[in-house]
Amino acid sequence: MLKYANLALLILFPIAWFAPLMRAGLLPLFGLSEISVITGLQSLWESDAILALLVTFFALFAPYTKTVGLALIHFGLLRRKTLPILQILGKLAMADVFLIALYITLTKGIGIGKIETAWGLYLFTACIVASILIGHFTEKSRRTATIVSKVE
Repeated sequence: MLKYANLALLILFPIAWFAPLMRAGLLPLFGLSEISVITGLQSLWESDAILALLVTFFALFAPYTKTVGLALIHFGLLRRKTLPILQILGKLAMADVFLIALYITLTKGIGIGKIETAWGLYLFTACIVASILIGHFTEKSRRTATIVSKVE
């Protein structure tokens, strides 16, 4: 069950990256433009390459690498000893969701323009949380298997 949920994340993460995280507009007279992880990264690469590199790691590489790593563990192609490292990658990806939520809160608090959360933020958050839970239950099953093998 865990391996199939994890494989679903391999499809859901790219969808979440292109899905609208929020809709933002500077003034009520202008329409709202949709911002996704990818469009946000594109504009960030134009203005600050170092920050864009960090955000690219947190938003794209960390969660996807963890998901691929868990899939390799589930199919017996990677040693379970790598699981703690993969768990750290999942936590780093959660930092990205926190930053997005912080930006939305700050923008709403300033009162300039309008910002609305979109369905992509919920999908991206759900993917990260699901990845953390899958990693947790994979770790738990590893401990149980270790205990059982020691008893035998």
